[in-house]
Amino acid sequence: MSDLPRKAVTRTAKLAALPLGFAGRATWGLGKRIVGESAEIVGRELQQRTAEQLFKVLGELKGGAMKFGQALSVFESALPEEVAGPYRAALTKLQDAAPPMPTRTVHAVLEEQLGPRWRELFLEFEDKPAAAASIGQVHRALWQDGREVAVKVQYPGAGEALLSDLSQLSRFARLLGPLIPGMDIKPLITELRDRVSEELDYGLEAQAQQAHAEEFADDPDVVVPAVVHQCDQVLVTEWIDGIPLSEVIADGSTEQRDRAGQLLARFLFSGPARTGLLHADPHPGNFRLLPDGEDSWRLGVLDFGTVDRLPGGLPTPIGESLRMTLEGRADEVYELLCTEGFVKESIELDPDAVLDYLLPIIEPAQAEEFTFTRSWMRSQAARIADPRSPAYQLGKQLNLPPSYLLIHRVTLSTIGVLCQLGATVRLREELQEWLPGFMSEETTEEPAAEA
Repeated sequence: MSDLPRKAVTRTAKLAALPLGFAGRATWGLGKRIVGESAEIVGRELQQRTAEQLFKVLGELKGGAMKFGQALSVFESALPEEVAGPYRAALTKLQDAAPPMPTRTVHAVLEEQLGPRWRELFLEFEDKPAAAASIGQVHRALWQDGREVAVKVQYPGAGEALLSDLSQLSRFARLLGPLIPGMDIKPLITELRDRVSEELDYGLEAQAQQAHAEEFADDPDVVVPAVVHQCDQVLVTEWIDGIPLSEVIADGSTEQRDRAGQLLARFLFSGPARTGLLHADPHPGNFRLLPDGEDSWRLGVLDFGTVDRLPGGLPTPIGESLRMTLEGRADEVYELLCTEGFVKESIELDPDAVLDYLLPIIEPAQAEEFTFTRSWMRSQAARIADPRSPAYQLGKQLNLPPSYLLIHRVTLSTIGVLCQLGATVRLREELQEWLPGFMSEETTEEPAAEA
């Protein structure tokens, strides 16, 4: 494959072909049905062809196109089962694989960033990438001190490509909307654009990863590889082996699925409390399941290029509103949502209707343990996406304040991955431990009084 395409006109043409391709295949499908072929067979072929083109274009372009595809991939569990298969296969590939950039380009970046004698920093360096993602690819190597390392090399022109792709994708976001029912594509693209500068800054990524590595250094459940070396377009971290979460999703055992799901939920809620940072890219390509003894597993966490800085941990109103919703305190929930900006001053809603809207969404927090399934995710998506549903009408009147936007997406994405895993998770346990405001003041004061 050639270098990362950088000319805006080239990338724009490829992305513009996506909706045109969707329309063309629909016409082709109509023709096939006119000549008597089964609608079911034609439908499957249409979905397969659409999925293949989607992966081909988004994967080859890398940059913002692939970033968008990865963000979509965690929501495939919301698709109706009859159409999910082809998209699942195509979008899952985007989670940790893409066509690599040429070896000569990799060497040129390493020479520019690490100096003409860059090879002396390594005892070994594998030219074939171990993984290729949206703005860079990872090579396995041996550092000069003998440590196995992952060498992340940023694609030349990645910043320009990111902005160009996301601008183009936003122009036909409405056409891409039906890919994931119940999901508004445009705010997702806007939020990805807002994070471009952070995504490209390996200095910020190194700081975030090292903060996590130090905090979780002796943790029995979570492993974060330490940073070894960093410069503008190259990031070297310790290497960790393990089973990619995408493989656990595809054919992991029940024990592996449940353990991965529990640890994923634990990391989502404990990370901000322990480091003041929220890992904001929770697609399966960024996680590994590491064996820890005979029947135990730990969660390996990669890629800290996108984080949300939360010095006080997750906002307390999230925990408070969740707790009060579970307790059925409609008026107090509504008042808090108004205070936090989820309901604009010009809007007036029925507190009981808001409670009815929220309760099915937070069902996983009601029981001691909850099994996340694709069918549950689909039922939630259908309820919110159906224009005839009261939930749809109410949801349109709610507002998502900018300060909660990334937290909202990360939480939804994590739930999407839990549904892909089909994991049974003790979510309430993690909320009680790590989410500020979820435990009532009376409950938290009891241990202190006893002491």
